[in-house]
Amino acid sequence: MESVGTIHPSTLNYKDLHWRILWDKDRCTLCGRCTAVCPVRAIELGVHRKREVQVKPGLMEKPGNDYSVYHGIDQVTDPAHACMGCGMCTNVCPNSAIYPVVNDEMDKLRFHINSGGEPRRRGGRRNDSGSILDRIKFIRISMLTDPALDAGRHEFEIRTLLGRILSPEEAISASRENIWVPPVREIYPLIIGGMSFGALSPNMWEGLQMGVAYLNEELGMPVRICTGEGGCPPRLLRSRFLKYVILQIASGYFGWDEIIHALPEMKEDPCAIEIKYGQGAKPGDGGLLMWYKVNKLIAAIRGVPEGVSLPSPPTHQTKYSIEESVAKMIQSMYMAWGFRVPVYPKISATTTSLAVLNNLARNPYAAGLAIDGEDGGTGAAYNVSMNHMGHPIASNIRDAYLNLVKIGKQNEIPIFAGGGIGKNGNLAANAAALIMLGASGVQAGKYIMQACAGCVGSESDRCNICNIGLCPKGITSQDPRIYRRLDPEDVAQRLVDVFRSFDSELKKILAPLGRSTSLPIGMSDAIGIDDYHAARRLQIKHVV
Repeated sequence: MESVGTIHPSTLNYKDLHWRILWDKDRCTLCGRCTAVCPVRAIELGVHRKREVQVKPGLMEKPGNDYSVYHGIDQVTDPAHACMGCGMCTNVCPNSAIYPVVNDEMDKLRFHINSGGEPRRRGGRRNDSGSILDRIKFIRISMLTDPALDAGRHEFEIRTLLGRILSPEEAISASRENIWVPPVREIYPLIIGGMSFGALSPNMWEGLQMGVAYLNEELGMPVRICTGEGGCPPRLLRSRFLKYVILQIASGYFGWDEIIHALPEMKEDPCAIEIKYGQGAKPGDGGLLMWYKVNKLIAAIRGVPEGVSLPSPPTHQTKYSIEESVAKMIQSMYMAWGFRVPVYPKISATTTSLAVLNNLARNPYAAGLAIDGEDGGTGAAYNVSMNHMGHPIASNIRDAYLNLVKIGKQNEIPIFAGGGIGKNGNLAANAAALIMLGASGVQAGKYIMQACAGCVGSESDRCNICNIGLCPKGITSQDPRIYRRLDPEDVAQRLVDVFRSFDSELKKILAPLGRSTSLPIGMSDAIGIDDYHAARRLQIKHVV
């Protein structure tokens, strides 16, 4: 006897999927653009058989069946090809005949999330859309400021320092005794956070580098970009544009053979060296570049076989304490560049951040500290890490700054904040709030991806497939058929626009404070919040 059908636990229908594709038969012309552009092959051309009952005249005649065949779009229900709502099909459809919608029942994929014993990884950021930074208000407005600082006439420049700043006594002593002075860089307070050549596509990475070069050489804005782990193209290491780059070394040491070999041929020193010990999106967990993205070029730069996954340990293999880190890593990186380049660590925001900071404060080689909060984005973090681990950046930065105040070094060690800056679009306001809480500058990565390349990922879990190399916009893909959709010159132009608008907004915040000569680092009397408990935690004013 022939079975009508077999149902398995893994059998899904359209209602079970997170995203459902709606298709209008009357509008569709079957041009095939949607099926060609879909990065996960969630839709395909289907052949449909339609039966219509034909009623014949007369009571004695039996009704007949009329069968017709038509072609249309079918949604694939296999979880491996489930639609992730990027909307690329809608973008290319000439007739607006297709678009994805979120199903009202979003719990039917639980059976598939942990299939094979592997927890789910996703790109993007945590699902919680709230941010304490967006609730902070700027309340200290000087009514007698210089008219030249009035809104719309901001002519001052915004700068911050990266590097260990000696106290006046130490600086005088170093000058008299002709001893080594830690290198210091004057940079823009917004740094493009670490996104590696491998995590980003070649076109995206090239566009960001072009935009940074233009900002520095044409607009005079000392913007810096961090490479992330994995090294960078050899031609950049040997070019004059290296001075705009912060080279990152992380626990996998990927790409550092290429950097060491290029040292004798470097025309310029890098801006700084960042040693990554943790990421805000996955504190205590190492990075991972999946094999989908390790093509021939990435493998050559990182010195690994092609097509293998590249996991980084949670911490450096030979660095299991703060003391070892300072002695072995920071000093060795200083020696590699002849003590001319600032070196600083990057850590996840946790309750142990103060222990790291206190140890760095005692060592003259520490050029600063970068702290990445719980909202930091990444392309390969587990859901449980992104949603349930880490420390909010606002309170962590505040604790770190007040700790420096207690030991009298608040003006000596710069702290850079990252993780969720501009998460809801308020980039300049979030940066200003963190600076007034004690940060010397901020790092932003996901906002740059969204603003400069049109990233379609969202906190409601739309798209967020940065980790598997199928980014529909070509931002995080290593497949040339996909990343060729992205024009590097467009990315560079948008980056310039983003920094110009950020500069304008930040000046509009700082000018009424009367701070046109220096950043208001730690100027907490200028901010307030409407949450009493948050105000007490951050030690700022409670305003209602």
